Amino acid sequence: MARPSPQSDDLHGVPARRAALRLLDAVLRRGDPLDQAALPVLRAIERGDDRALALAIAQEALRWLPDLDRLIDGATRQILPEDAKARTVLRLMLAQALRLGLPPHAVIATGLPLLMGGPRRLAHGVFSAVLKGANDKGGLPASPTLPAATLERWSTAWPDRVEAIAKGLAVPPPLDLSLRDPARTTEWAERLGGTSLAPGHVRLARSGAIEQLEGFAEGAWWVQDLAASVPARLLGPGEGRRVLDLCAAPGGKTMQLAAAGWQVTALDKSARRLERLKENVARVGLSVEVIAADAMQWRPSELYDAVLLDAPCSATGTCRRHPDVLHRLIDQTGLEDLQRALLERASGAIRADGRLVYAVCSLEPGEGEAQAAWVKALGPVPITADQLPAGLTPTPEGWFRSDPGMLPEQGGIDGFFAAMWGK
Repeated sequence: MARPSPQSDDLHGVPARRAALRLLDAVLRRGDPLDQAALPVLRAIERGDDRALALAIAQEALRWLPDLDRLIDGATRQILPEDAKARTVLRLMLAQALRLGLPPHAVIATGLPLLMGGPRRLAHGVFSAVLKGANDKGGLPASPTLPAATLERWSTAWPDRVEAIAKGLAVPPPLDLSLRDPARTTEWAERLGGTSLAPGHVRLARSGAIEQLEGFAEGAWWVQDLAASVPARLLGPGEGRRVLDLCAAPGGKTMQLAAAGWQVTALDKSARRLERLKENVARVGLSVEVIAADAMQWRPSELYDAVLLDAPCSATGTCRRHPDVLHRLIDQTGLEDLQRALLERASGAIRADGRLVYAVCSLEPGEGEAQAAWVKALGPVPITADQLPAGLTPTPEGWFRSDPGMLPEQGGIDGFFAAMWGK
């Protein structure tokens, strides 16, 4: 009597691929942020390395999606529908083979079970044809092709930079750390085997679990992209002065300010995100006043020496770390209205000799440059080159603007915008 066939998820590696399939579906069909979708999907996978693999597969498929679709369409007589499960599975299979370097036989063995009852023979044939073409130098380009809507926006906004931005998205970024004690930058760079591009910063090649790195348990550092560290750097040493950190969670800039000697009030309307902020602050041993409130409703009891507003935004500047942002619809008008309202509230919370820093992790000029030009009630305080990491310069207006195509020799940087004013 023949033995029954094993269930597909009994095969080693299939659960990770099935999770990647669910993640891709959540982003492309439902419009969910990848990090948000990953929480429930990856929870069911026991092994940490399998969870990491599922996430990496989904990220690489999203990073190279237009190019993967071009290869798939070039190997089929009849174009597969955009939402066809076979197309999605092929995207994942090709991302593994062409970007993660996994053996084709392993990709086939763990990919085709996702199409049980579906066109497995078609998927096998298309996958094999694409790999053969790739071996004949017909594979992926040197840089990812941006999705059409994104390419249209950024070609208009950054005609001289869009090619460099795309090139900066080709590989996942290195790991940036902000140090609790900038005076120990050289020491920690040596201990962790990294490099530093600014005081209080260490950059590492990505490898292993962050929690296993030296210094994590003792709270010597936290993960924060170099660009994201710039807004807090602009305010300089606190020397016991008071600063309001609006929209503060998950707390990277909050910890920077506290470590620089500011008395920090961290405000955010998300109680869940504030719990993460409290955990981060406690791990590094800093003291911060935390308030759960809507910045549009909350009234400060007294004015602050400085306000840092890291406003809600499209987050398109984080696309090299979060390629899903390139494929999600953005209500940019709604975000810009909220940003202006928050800027008005923030400008009213500073003392006569205070400073206001506005920042967004966005590559959309409407969320950055246009907002800074709109501010008239405060006097601009130009950002200077000595306030920025080496290799970055202020704009002619005295603002800070970065994009993923900058600092390519050092591993790149996120897209960010920041401006500063005073009364």
